[in-house]
Amino acid sequence: MKIALQVIQIILSITLIAIILIQAKGGGLSSVFGGSGSIYRTKRGAEKVMYQATIILAIVFFVVSIVVVMLPG
Repeated sequence: MKIALQVIQIILSITLIAIILIQAKGGGLSSVFGGSGSIYRTKRGAEKVMYQATIILAIVFFVVSIVVVMLPG
């Protein structure tokens, strides 16, 4: 059971990394210091779906991690 959950955890982590990297826009170094000049805008379409999927995957990853730690031996 624990090994199956660890495999699921690895798959979730790879998927979460991929979704976060797909969402990353070409920010560059100037965006670190606030030079991008972008303003807040509403997420729509695929961007909104990916944003929500990121949140859901992060929550599921967190729950699976806690369960793996709590399982005995």
